[in-house]
Amino acid sequence: MLLFFYTAALYLVLIVGAPFWLFRMATTAKYRHGLLERLGRVPDRLFQLDAAHSLPVIWVHAVSVGEVLAASRMIHDLQQAAPGYRILLSTTTRTGQELARAKFGESNVFYFPLDFGWAVRRYMRALRPALVVLLETEFWPNFLASCRTGCIPVAVVNARISDRSWPRYRRLYFLWEKILGAITLALAQSDEDAARLVAIGVPRDRVRTAGNLKFDVRTASQAAITSALGAHLPPGAPLLVAGSTLEGEENLLLAAWPGIVAAFPSARMVLAPRHPERFAAAQNLLACSGSWWRQRSQWIEDPCDLPKGGIFLLDSIGELASIYSLAWVAFVGGSLVAAGGHNPLEPAQFGVPIVMGPHYGNFRGIVGALRAEQAIEIVAAEDLANGLIALFADREQALSMGERARNVFEREAGATQRAVEALLALLPKVKQ
Repeated sequence: MLLFFYTAALYLVLIVGAPFWLFRMATTAKYRHGLLERLGRVPDRLFQLDAAHSLPVIWVHAVSVGEVLAASRMIHDLQQAAPGYRILLSTTTRTGQELARAKFGESNVFYFPLDFGWAVRRYMRALRPALVVLLETEFWPNFLASCRTGCIPVAVVNARISDRSWPRYRRLYFLWEKILGAITLALAQSDEDAARLVAIGVPRDRVRTAGNLKFDVRTASQAAITSALGAHLPPGAPLLVAGSTLEGEENLLLAAWPGIVAAFPSARMVLAPRHPERFAAAQNLLACSGSWWRQRSQWIEDPCDLPKGGIFLLDSIGELASIYSLAWVAFVGGSLVAAGGHNPLEPAQFGVPIVMGPHYGNFRGIVGALRAEQAIEIVAAEDLANGLIALFADREQALSMGERARNVFEREAGATQRAVEALLALLPKVKQ
């Protein structure tokens, strides 16, 4: 009965919101991309590899770029440990889709269907997954119900309940208690996340604390743009890499930049907006900033040295983590605005000192581990310039902070191995 009302509500939202979505699809390409797949059309490319098609499928779902990156090593290790299975990866966002296809090939990647029973069932019939693996908290009622009906084990990896979503889950406990009984295993990022999962309905004996996969995400090789950019920076020049910025944060960074350059005239900045659809907005802000700037897509065609006070706009996806290795100081975005923050471990792996704003709820556990070791600086928006200048000024302190961040990164590793071992234990049950 609950599923009936939930599905009815979905249809109501679809009907009422139809004008908005039709307008968005007509004016914005990202809303059209993958639409048929989202509506249940299983892409032919998934079946072009005859040998792979005969293998049982492990279906991994990762929402966007962050989850794809977190899952990458786990998928690789799982494929090595279970060569008799084919791993297919679904995403929700276009940026996640592009990164996943680049990493795993188009024939193994598709868009996650909208949570209508008919759309979900088409994928279930076509893929017949032996195991479903969800990243973080992708709890879709009709999807989980379909897995339960088909006796398909469901594992949630890197599971977490954010501070922002926790109240909503608690209010709808009566709904989630019934739905989450379909979960076979939940591997939580922290003890607090494990307790929250149990509190909203995941059976206690199916929940374990396994750590955060993002502590195992390592940049395996230097991106070509990193080498090219590094060659056009003077040795020892202070470089700020401001990554994963959201609307409102570029303004704050550009407002702080003249003060930073006044204190350190040889400083440069790499500015990397989180979402591709915001590249144009960042270009407009830079054009009005009075600073010298170039965007990566044009600069790479005609590379030149970055002048003092210059800004490099990274208008690409998947290259930021490598570019952090060049930084004197890293600012991790989504944290000066109330968006929950982004992953500070990307610069931590290189021993780069990290600055974030006060809004880091999505990475509460990671930031907590870094703060406990004095390996990160949390600043309010009005203190951004002073916080960055202080780290530029005291190079010894900054390097020490960065080294502590690297130590935290290394110490907390191991979640991937624990996840793979747990998933392998589920596979034989399906083959019996």
